[in-house]
Amino acid sequence: MLEVEMKFPVASFDAVEKKLVEWAATVSPVRNDADHYFNAPDRDFAKTDEVLRVRRIGDSNWITYKGPKRDLQTKSRAELEVPLASGPEAAESFMKLLEHLGYRFVGVVRKQRKIFHLLRGSYALEVCLDEVDEVGRYVELEIMAPEEQLEAAKAVVLSVAAQLGLTESERRSYLQLFLSKRSATSS
Repeated sequence: MLEVEMKFPVASFDAVEKKLVEWAATVSPVRNDADHYFNAPDRDFAKTDEVLRVRRIGDSNWITYKGPKRDLQTKSRAELEVPLASGPEAAESFMKLLEHLGYRFVGVVRKQRKIFHLLRGSYALEVCLDEVDEVGRYVELEIMAPEEQLEAAKAVVLSVAAQLGLTESERRSYLQLFLSKRSATSS
């Protein structure tokens, strides 16, 4: 599956949230994510544009791999997400396993996320309102689609972004933004 995604920095979520309520989008409870990122022993993910992370949401854990971005307009890329056993011990054990295999811990990005769900065309669209520690507020639009539907899914994401008044797309990942802010403050 492909993740077809765009994200946009915003000063406030108010206008977007108002529009989503008008569209009768359903909303999930606010959650707190902790994304632990790793770099490979055989290549630099910063150079290959790949991602490997362990995501922790409460007691739940997932391992996620994201391939390189496919185009210059969106952040469309292959995504594989596999659930891990629940609990902090399972996450810590898996992260230690990665380190024993030569993967290097890069950093942890924490965010508070509120997800709105709606259908656009034949696609389940998620609109995430993210408050990212040390980075800022972002609205993220995401559709999971099969490879052959990439262009159609991109069109939906671009259309919804325009309808929500989102114009300044940010292609860097939260990790890249986080590391950039960290290096700017340590200089």
